[in-house]
Amino acid sequence: MGSSSSSRDGHTNPGRFHPMRTYHLAQLNIVRILAPLDSPQLAGFVARLEEINALAEAAPGFVWRFQTEDGNATALRPYEDDRILVNFSVWTSVEALHEFVYRTLHVEVMRQRRQWFEQMDQAFLVLWWVPVGHHPTVQEAVERLDHLRREGPKPYAFTFRQHFAPPDSGRTPADSLPDECPAT
Repeated sequence: MGSSSSSRDGHTNPGRFHPMRTYHLAQLNIVRILAPLDSPQLAGFVARLEEINALAEAAPGFVWRFQTEDGNATALRPYEDDRILVNFSVWTSVEALHEFVYRTLHVEVMRQRRQWFEQMDQAFLVLWWVPVGHHPTVQEAVERLDHLRREGPKPYAFTFRQHFAPPDSGRTPADSLPDECPAT
């Protein structure tokens, strides 16, 4: 594991907790950058970080996001490969996260990602349920992605394409959401 910075507990949105929910959805996604963050090649990505983070925080269903003292997570390097950046957050539901990822200005950044990031040859996004009020640790998030890569989608670690209902729902696996990645 590489070096990491301490996280702030800011940007929690307690007003968005649904009183009947006992679980929220956590997500981790990783990218491998093509150049250093301060390079001209990544300038467009870096310029949009604050805007996209603010958009997420204002989105319906947003609960919390991991960040370092810089206000984002770009300083965190939990993998041996220091070109890997992480982003993880908590949402009220799979649908709320899906709406943000594929139906907001966030999709513009995704369309440009091949300019900034390598194409990953294995899973780079993982979803899992956490008790309401729990903020995942870096170690927990990385372990969930590793589990997904080893075992495939299971209730413990899953994807948009094959997701599962919260543990206390009593339901069988949820219907899959469409894979709408604009960069594929």
